[in-house]
Amino acid sequence: KASDQCLKEQSCSTKYRTLRQCVAGKESNFSRATGLEAKDECKSAMEALKQKSLYNCRCKRGMKKEKNCLRIYWSMYQSLQGNDLLEDSPYEPVNSRLSDIFRLAPIVSVEPVLSKGNNCLDAAKACNLNDTCKRFRSAYITPCTSSTSNEICNKRKCHKALRLFFDKVPPKHSYGMLFCSCRDVACTERRRQTIVPVCSYEDREKPNCLNLQESCKKNYICRSRLADFFTNCQPESRSVSSCLKENYADCLLAYSGLIGTVMTPNYIDSNSLSVAPWCDCNNSGNDRDECMKFLNFFQDNTCLKNAIQAFGNGTDVNVWQPILPVQTTTATTTTASRFKNTGSETTNNEIPTHNDSPACANLQVRESCTYCRAQGCDETLANGCSDFFDTSIRLFMTQHWFCI
Repeated sequence: KASDQCLKEQSCSTKYRTLRQCVAGKESNFSRATGLEAKDECKSAMEALKQKSLYNCRCKRGMKKEKNCLRIYWSMYQSLQGNDLLEDSPYEPVNSRLSDIFRLAPIVSVEPVLSKGNNCLDAAKACNLNDTCKRFRSAYITPCTSSTSNEICNKRKCHKALRLFFDKVPPKHSYGMLFCSCRDVACTERRRQTIVPVCSYEDREKPNCLNLQESCKKNYICRSRLADFFTNCQPESRSVSSCLKENYADCLLAYSGLIGTVMTPNYIDSNSLSVAPWCDCNNSGNDRDECMKFLNFFQDNTCLKNAIQAFGNGTDVNVWQPILPVQTTTATTTTASRFKNTGSETTNNEIPTHNDSPACANLQVRESCTYCRAQGCDETLANGCSDFFDTSIRLFMTQHWFCI
């Protein structure tokens, strides 16, 4: 819509066409060949377009003309962003919550520790009972398992069908198979096999991760899904959830969006929640550190691991809000009465305040507790936490509050 509106205005249309020539020229060393004059013209075009609606436009994942929308987006932003791990997501924010999915998903248990069955098998059965899930699952199983004369399968058709599955099937069903909680190898292996990895994931040789990333950036869909993953699964060690955005649902949506691209990730093995694309950092030369940084964003991403674990457990990021302090006759009112947890009392990721050894819900909270005990958690620290909402120092709250 923004592009159509711009093309109707002569001044906007001229600058937009200039910018698109600049982007095309950048890929063919256009700017190096034509000198500073061309660079100034490109810069002028970008500055002018910053005042137009085209500058703030976004796309919807899975929309009818998604690829065309993303082409317009990257023509605007390609010359602005340098660090691949900091590229902004071209998609409109969803801001959903795992708790919203659980309310719609009767197959997800809020107390998975009581389940002795195979949750991944149960999720597959639930998918077969849902017309939409069954139809799109069958649509990717066929091309992902049908061999050709020279290949195991048609990977291109397999990828396209997988993208449709995760774009069209409600998360309560698609996530149920991809992020199900497991107690044994039979379950974790079924989870790993969800995307038919022999076709969609594995290949004869593993490419270098930086080369795979370059290949991904040449495709509008893949580049956009990767940028969305970097945006929504950005780890933050000082946050409650270990996610910068404190939103597990957005991270899982971004992760599932990569499936069906050349950057398709999967579980590395049946013994952990570590995931990775089909690549490694061999033959990286001087770029090995950069390559490992990219690969570790998948393999050692605490935000993603906590999000997967939370979905399997039927829990979500705890939301804290202030309440009025309890009036007492003593002079030392404890700050524990100033806050309450708005999450469900039945979930198993709450942090009890009456126990010396709280059952921390994730790795970050556990680390915070260790740090807190080491510091003593004295009355001064408690009083400092009580001022959290007045001063908006969220990080202070994250590091110290849970253990007081």
